[in-house]
Amino acid sequence: MSEAVRRTPRLAVNPISYWLVNGRVDKSKEVFDAAFRDFQAIGYTAVKADIPDGMSATDYLDWIGSYGLSPSVSLFSSPLDETIDIAAELERARAFAGAQAALGMDRAMVSSMLIKARMAAPGTGADYRQDRFDLCLHHLGQLCEVFAHEGIHAVLHNHIGGVFETADEVDAVMDGIDASLLGLGPDTGHLRWAGADPAVVIARHRDRVGAIHIKDVFPDYLDPVARDGVSYFAAQASKRLWAEPGYGVVDFDAVVAAMPDDYDGDYMIEVDEPSIDDRYESVRRSHEWAVRCLHDRGVIR
Repeated sequence: MSEAVRRTPRLAVNPISYWLVNGRVDKSKEVFDAAFRDFQAIGYTAVKADIPDGMSATDYLDWIGSYGLSPSVSLFSSPLDETIDIAAELERARAFAGAQAALGMDRAMVSSMLIKARMAAPGTGADYRQDRFDLCLHHLGQLCEVFAHEGIHAVLHNHIGGVFETADEVDAVMDGIDASLLGLGPDTGHLRWAGADPAVVIARHRDRVGAIHIKDVFPDYLDPVARDGVSYFAAQASKRLWAEPGYGVVDFDAVVAAMPDDYDGDYMIEVDEPSIDDRYESVRRSHEWAVRCLHDRGVIR
């Protein structure tokens, strides 16, 4: 994309800390309203685009717009392994991509999640099987084609607990699916927890980066010995896993330097489990960091 028409990246936020509490998912309108009120008060202007079941794209745009928010890149998640009905999953992907296109989006993240053995031994590439990886890669390729048919470019989102967890697995996906069908939407915290340097992974695939989750991580569980016998959700519940950006160990200066010069996606703040009890303060701290380290440096508008 030429510099003349390139969209300057924005700051966006994922309201996951509002709808995921103590392992319980609540995506009711009341929960999102509470999140949107906080985001508006703090100064966010873009939010992960999650249309509630039964709501039209037009109504969703009006709803978030009433809080001064606009949609940002969303996420389609699936195990992508042998446990799914691929026909049903592709139909779900078609509906998701069509809804995202109706919001005016041109890309969406795709992630593998919730593989049992990997949730039990997070960030270690546990229970690797080549046959399963190959099947997931095939399913991912099919899903990317469905997205493309709906006008949405898929970007791979690495995630602890999924088949595409480690840096080597991310590299293998980038090698296995053509760039015309799949880009990269890295999560800095998940990469760091899986033992990778996020900036190095981003630099290696910088020509394919189309989205990013800005997530920080504390050092407590980085050593595999420290998390031996600790599941994904147990580590998360400790509040010593995810950190508000700038409060953990991820080198965001290096991350930003590794991003492509013509990057036109958003920088999305994501703190799944705040390190403090006050959700508002967590998203406020994250915004304060982003203004200082991204906006004031001209990285985002």
